[in-house]
Amino acid sequence: MKENKVLNYIEEVLDNVPNDWLRLTTHRLDIYNEALAKTQFLEQFEGLFNENNAATSSLSELPTAFDYIRLGHPLSCVLEWAVSKLNDLKSDNVISFSSKTAPVLAVLRKNLLANKDTQIIYAGEVPEYFDAETVKRVYGYKFDLKQVKDIANIAAFDGSTVFISQQGEIGKAALSPDIDFFISVYADLGSMILVNGEKNENYISEIQHVRRRETIAMTPADCFSALQRLIGKASPADKKSDVEADKASVLASIKAITGAPAKALIGSSGLSIQYAIMMGLVHDALDRHKGKAIKFIVPPNCYGGTNDQARRVAACIDHVEVLDLLVDRDNNMVQSIDSVLDKVAKEDAVPYIIAEIPTNPRVEVPDLKKLREVLSKKRKTPSGEVAIDPVFILDQTFCPNVQFVSEDGILSKIRTISYVSGSKFPSGGKCTAGYSVANKEAEALLEKIEKHLRLCDNEATDLQVKILAEQLPSMNQRIEEAYKNTREFVNFIKEALPAAKINFVSEELAKEGFTPSVFSLDLPTKGNTDEEKETYKRALNNELINMMIKEIPNESKYCVSYGQLKGCYWTIPATSTQGTTKEGDKDYIARVALSPDLDLERHKEVFLDFVRKI
Repeated sequence: MKENKVLNYIEEVLDNVPNDWLRLTTHRLDIYNEALAKTQFLEQFEGLFNENNAATSSLSELPTAFDYIRLGHPLSCVLEWAVSKLNDLKSDNVISFSSKTAPVLAVLRKNLLANKDTQIIYAGEVPEYFDAETVKRVYGYKFDLKQVKDIANIAAFDGSTVFISQQGEIGKAALSPDIDFFISVYADLGSMILVNGEKNENYISEIQHVRRRETIAMTPADCFSALQRLIGKASPADKKSDVEADKASVLASIKAITGAPAKALIGSSGLSIQYAIMMGLVHDALDRHKGKAIKFIVPPNCYGGTNDQARRVAACIDHVEVLDLLVDRDNNMVQSIDSVLDKVAKEDAVPYIIAEIPTNPRVEVPDLKKLREVLSKKRKTPSGEVAIDPVFILDQTFCPNVQFVSEDGILSKIRTISYVSGSKFPSGGKCTAGYSVANKEAEALLEKIEKHLRLCDNEATDLQVKILAEQLPSMNQRIEEAYKNTREFVNFIKEALPAAKINFVSEELAKEGFTPSVFSLDLPTKGNTDEEKETYKRALNNELINMMIKEIPNESKYCVSYGQLKGCYWTIPATSTQGTTKEGDKDYIARVALSPDLDLERHKEVFLDFVRKI
């Protein structure tokens, strides 16, 4: 009876699902409370379920579950809620992934840090996507892999028992007290992990964090398909795209945009790509520099996902360490790199540098000739040998049109790997996929990086590739138009509020091709002490953002987005993109991102009203 009620309600929801749940990478950020992410959405969704209300208008008014689709979204929450109901679990105990491998890695990571044993049980064949030897050697995870003929044969174990089911039936899980984690794998959709029993509930936040940082949630389209299967319906017969043609188109576009000589890699998100780069480079260092320490050199105030992921990798592998690279405010990226590479050479270690150009959120570009010089400088180890040359890992999400890795690019003679978050300009905000390219000097590293992209099952989905195929050809034109809007708005603010400090690229840099459409705004402040001034400025930031959203609700949004097709996006990095950054390194300034399509005159009018009020 209960099962029928759930399935009948899900059927109604699917008939009435709001369009935004399927097509947006952010949903209802005007009613988003980060502290209550997912909980608030499901509480209200459960209320609609109890009232048997599945009206589109009611579903549309639900608050968003997560601020960014990579972490989760309305349909992933609905899927997890439905499966939890059918298995008498709390909704938090069910977590969906686009990856088939990531939930296993999530349990292994927590158990490594807790020094707890793990057995991975499977029936039938060894899961083809799970490379046990590499997971043990490179990731440092410890486990036993065991085959059983029947799930009933699983015995009690002093540690965690993970059962991998490859049956592919949505929502069905044979939970027994001897199974701690039941992972259902769906060849074309991803996977779901069911956390069994109160004793394992302390794993939930850690599993969620793996989804947040190293992979993505099952995508909206795939969640919709999974829910269709759950109620016994085949997915609607979409026009099947030509996957190979779409991929060929994407690869051709990336090659034309970047000038990279090697084939690009396409991942399910920017962080998925970054994780493959990090683990691929760790793997390469294990093979080529046996016994040497590995140093990831990372700006402490860069994008929080980058920062957090690097430190999470280092926490799991004894010979990996993160070193701070000071790049913003009073620090110079080139000088900082020179200093830290000298330090790494003295330790005869392997240097991997992760940096954003332009930097986030202060939109600064280093002197590129000096950067090239400091990266190519020959250093010596204490024994007098030539130190290992660095690999420069470049996040160029803010300027994906700059050809850093082309054959005549500024970094062509430095081992350079570049990557871009596809949720920004490449897709115009329509999906989360990302891509990575390398120059000739670093081309040999791509094999290992691709291996880890596949091991983590973090390659882009067919639909993501299709979206990129549609959007990438117009990317450079959109970048140019968005930059023009941003330059005009920046110049207007300088005139309207000359006391404000604006971080944006110079006209000279723009002529060299650095045409981002994001700037940071440090508003003028008041007060007798530094604390009073900071408090006043933070309040003023929020006042400006709230006023823009209230007055221009169809275009201005509170969001970390950048490179969207329409509108204007406002955020405070310290409370969004720098969420896991150390407090002292956070930037409590406003970050503004403009699109190629918005009512710029209206934004000027509202900003002028704001200036008059202060």
